[in-house]
Amino acid sequence: MREVELLIPANNLEVLKVAVTFGADAVYIGGEVFSLRAGAKNFSLDDMREGIAFAHERGVKVYVTANILAHNGDLEEVRKYFTELKDVKPDALIISDPAIFTIAKEILPDMELHVSTQANNTNYGTFNFWYGLGAKRVVTARELSLEEIKTIRNNIPDDMEIETFIHGAMCISYSGRCLLSNFMASRDANRGACTHPCRWKYSVVEESRPGEYMPVYENERGTYIFNSKDLCMIEHIPELIDAGIDSFKVEGRMKTALYVATVARTYRMAIDDYKKSPEYYRERLPFYREEISKCTYRKYTTGFFFGKPDKDTQIYDSNTYEKNYTYLGLIKGYEDGMGYCIEQKNKFSVGEEIEIMKPSGENQVVTVKRILDEYGNEMDSAPHPKQKLYIDLGTPLDEFDILRRAE
Repeated sequence: MREVELLIPANNLEVLKVAVTFGADAVYIGGEVFSLRAGAKNFSLDDMREGIAFAHERGVKVYVTANILAHNGDLEEVRKYFTELKDVKPDALIISDPAIFTIAKEILPDMELHVSTQANNTNYGTFNFWYGLGAKRVVTARELSLEEIKTIRNNIPDDMEIETFIHGAMCISYSGRCLLSNFMASRDANRGACTHPCRWKYSVVEESRPGEYMPVYENERGTYIFNSKDLCMIEHIPELIDAGIDSFKVEGRMKTALYVATVARTYRMAIDDYKKSPEYYRERLPFYREEISKCTYRKYTTGFFFGKPDKDTQIYDSNTYEKNYTYLGLIKGYEDGMGYCIEQKNKFSVGEEIEIMKPSGENQVVTVKRILDEYGNEMDSAPHPKQKLYIDLGTPLDEFDILRRAE
């Protein structure tokens, strides 16, 4: 069995620390430039340094994305950025553009380079091409089946690594290379500014009948015909391992700490359980299914892994998420005389029953005993987002415990 890496996204320093604490083997992040998630908070160089130090102290790697499709005016700035990254020392860069790859080899000759899914990596010849240029790892296109990935594994060097998305949002366009956002909102998805028009509502207009909007599906208000379900492979860990995948990648650099913690912890448990005992893993499948659904998601699909998706892979009547739990806050520490400190994310009240989500896998239901504001004043509820609070839940808490409420 090849060693399997669990690779988790983070959009800021706090979420990186959550990803590390809840089970990631590696975390991928974006800087303030040249990342395909320009809408995320992303990392300053100082935040990168702190995050990488935090991760390395706990044996976790950090990869930095620089996976835009570059235009002429980007290239000199890429050189400057990679020069700055010399001192930051991430474990690898994730790149899709050949010019950026070449610059990385020049500026950071000792840096491990991974080729992004944006490069449309659909066959073993492409993998061997990148290997010949010095890539350590290639991320498969999302349009590949497990059988195709297995064929790639059998036709590339043993020390070349395969990374594959196994959970998260699916893109309507081939390997994420989308023109819709640029055409409709003048924001280039291939340079990190996607407006996600695939989640918008659509009707069809016939050319000779302008102004006559016909529903694509049986819905008078139009249809979300491009709106894919989310990928979830929690029930198929054995097949993923058997295909020879080295890194199980989770999508979500725009997601909350609750999403990251939920997905990281569930896949961590599933992978570890399978390694110990395939029978135990199979027995626990209902538990994994329940846990992975405790964050926001758009129903689940297995994508292309077992053949081409059919009509049931899309969601036609809505672009809303399934939401079973609400994120209330993250434990940041303890202060004598005050209690456990959190930054509140959503409203909760004294006397309310909530749940503590622990990195160990334990979920503990408790009642809120007390809420103080940052000045020590008693509060009946916590109605203001991002308010600094101190709480008593009647039980000891640890830094990075997450508070959530069942809906």
